[in-house]
Amino acid sequence: MTPRSVLLDRIVPMLYWLLLAAAVWILLRGHNAPGGGFIAGLVAVAASAALAIVLGERVARARLPLAPLPLAASGVLLALVSGLPALFSGHPYLMHFWGAPLEVKLSTVMLFDLGVFLAVWGALAGFVLALLAAWEEAA
Repeated sequence: MTPRSVLLDRIVPMLYWLLLAAAVWILLRGHNAPGGGFIAGLVAVAASAALAIVLGERVARARLPLAPLPLAASGVLLALVSGLPALFSGHPYLMHFWGAPLEVKLSTVMLFDLGVFLAVWGALAGFVLALLAAWEEAA
């Protein structure tokens, strides 16, 4: 068994939350610019992977909001649902709408980006955690 770094044991849990905050910022920034959900999902995967490498796969899996497969599936479902308002209003699927109820800018693009974020985080975190679990078993 390799010795654990006390410094990494202390820093990585804080880094995890910092990376997730950065992912949320990127997600919200992408709400008005393309690509926010995918990049934010990759940053969230990096946070989960760092936690898994230092503290173990079980700790990282416990910190996910859902298990990886349901997280990815809910993201895909949310992205698909984001196109339905267009269909119900007679427009092409995934034509997006913007509004500002209560002075807050909202759009169906944000739902789509959130879905992509969850799908990327769930799918890739599941892959990374499965690899690390196999590596931990082998070690």
